[in-house]
Amino acid sequence: MAKGRTLWILLIGALVIRLLTLGLYPLMDTTESRYGEMARLMVETGNWLTPLYDYGVPFWGKPPLFTWMSAVSVELFGLSEFTLRFPHWIAGVLVVIGTAWFAKKNGYNPLVAAVVLSTTLVFSISAGAVMTDMALTLGLAMAMIGFYQCWRGETFMGYIGFIGLAVGLLAKGPVAIVLFGLAVFPWMVIQHGIIGAFVELWRRFPLIKGTLLMLVIALPWYLMAEQATPGFIDYFIVGEHFKRFVEPGWTGDLYGSGHQEPKGKIWFFWVLAVLPWSLILPVLMLVRAKFGLEQAKQNHGFSSFALWWALSPLVLFTVSSNILPTYVLPGTSGVALLIAIFWKKKDMLWLSIAALIVPVALIAATYLLATGKVADNSDKRLIAELDPEVKTFYFRPRSYSGQFYSFGQAKQLKSDDQLVGHNEFYLITYKERAERDFAPYQERYQCSDTVAENFDRVAILCKTPE
Repeated sequence: MAKGRTLWILLIGALVIRLLTLGLYPLMDTTESRYGEMARLMVETGNWLTPLYDYGVPFWGKPPLFTWMSAVSVELFGLSEFTLRFPHWIAGVLVVIGTAWFAKKNGYNPLVAAVVLSTTLVFSISAGAVMTDMALTLGLAMAMIGFYQCWRGETFMGYIGFIGLAVGLLAKGPVAIVLFGLAVFPWMVIQHGIIGAFVELWRRFPLIKGTLLMLVIALPWYLMAEQATPGFIDYFIVGEHFKRFVEPGWTGDLYGSGHQEPKGKIWFFWVLAVLPWSLILPVLMLVRAKFGLEQAKQNHGFSSFALWWALSPLVLFTVSSNILPTYVLPGTSGVALLIAIFWKKKDMLWLSIAALIVPVALIAATYLLATGKVADNSDKRLIAELDPEVKTFYFRPRSYSGQFYSFGQAKQLKSDDQLVGHNEFYLITYKERAERDFAPYQERYQCSDTVAENFDRVAILCKTPE
C-alpha cells in the first residue's frame, strides 16, 4: 500500500506540476508561437476549415486537429499561453490513462507505466506544448491499444483502433498509419509468419468496417480542404510525406526550412528525449534478460508488442535527415510498458528517484524562464514594451512570437512602400545586424535610440520629419 501511495504521489505530482507551469512562460519560437498564432487566427477569422499561416495565407503543412484543440480552448476560456497549451496537456493525460489501462489489462502495474510515461522528458514537455505531436501520440496510442486487444479477441477494440488512426490522420496525416504499420506488421509476422499474418489480420480484425469508419471520420476534411485551397493534397502528401523524409534540407517547405541531420541521428535524439528512462531501460533489460524472457513466453506477445511500439519511430526516421527530437514521442508509451514489464517491487527506490528528475528540472526551468534569469527565444517582452497603436515592422525574418504577441499586427518589412502613411513606426532586427539595418532609416527619419530589446533583438522608434 505504501508503494502504491508513492507511485500515486509521483504520478499526480508530475501531471499537476506540468499543468501549473503551462501559463508561466511565453510561447516559444518557432513551433509554439507559429501554431499558437494559427489558433488565434482561427478564432478571429472564424475559418475553422483551413488553418491560416497569416491573414489570407492557408497553412498546408499539417492537418488541423491540434489547431482545433487550441482554438476551442481559446474560444471557451480566452486567449493566453495557458489556454493554448491546456488541450495538449489533456491529450497527454489521456495517453497516460490509456497506457496505464493497457498495462493493467495485460497483468502489469499500471502506476509504474503511468509514472514512467509522465516523467519522460519529451513526453512531459510535449504534454503542454502547442505542437502537433501529442495529438498524434494520442491517436497512435488508441490505434495500438485497440489493435492488440482486438487481436486478443475484443472485437469492439478494433474499432477504437481505427478511430485512433483517424485521429492520427487529422493530427499529422498518413505518417500515423506508417508508424502503426511499422509497429504491428513485424509483430504479426513474428506471431504468425508472413502468410499467417495476413490470414489473422483478415480473421481477427474488422478491416472493411474499420477502414470505412476511419475514412468517414478523417477523409471529409481532406476533401473540403483541397476544395477550399487547391494544391493542398499535392503539397501535403507528396511534399510533407515523401520529399521531407528523403531530401536532406528539403527546400520545398513553404513555412520554414528542412532540418538537415545525419542519417541515424534519431537514435541519439531518442537517448536525449527519453531521459532518464532511455538510460535505465537498456540496463534493466540486460540485467534481467532471463526474467524478461520468462515474461515474454507467458504474456501473449505483449513484450514484443511494446518493443515494436517503442521502436517504430526510430525505424521510420533512421534513414531520414529531416528530423526533430520530438519525432520519437509516439513511441514513448512502448518504453513505459517495457519498464513496467521488467519492473519488480524492490525497484521502488530507484524508480522514485528517476521519476523526480524531470519534474524537478521542469520547476527549475520554468522559474528561470518566468523570472528572466535565463533568456527565452520569445519576443513577448519586446512587444510588450511597444505602443500597440504604432505600426511595427521586422527586418527579415519576422518572428512568430512577434506575430502572435502583436495579434498579427507586426509585419515583415519587405518594401519601404509599407512605411508610407505612417507618421511613426517601430523597426525591429537582430542586435548583430542593428547598425547595418537601421542606418538607412536613421538618415531619412527621426529615429530614437533603443526603445526595447530582448536577448537577441532590438527595437527603435522612427518618426517622419515634418
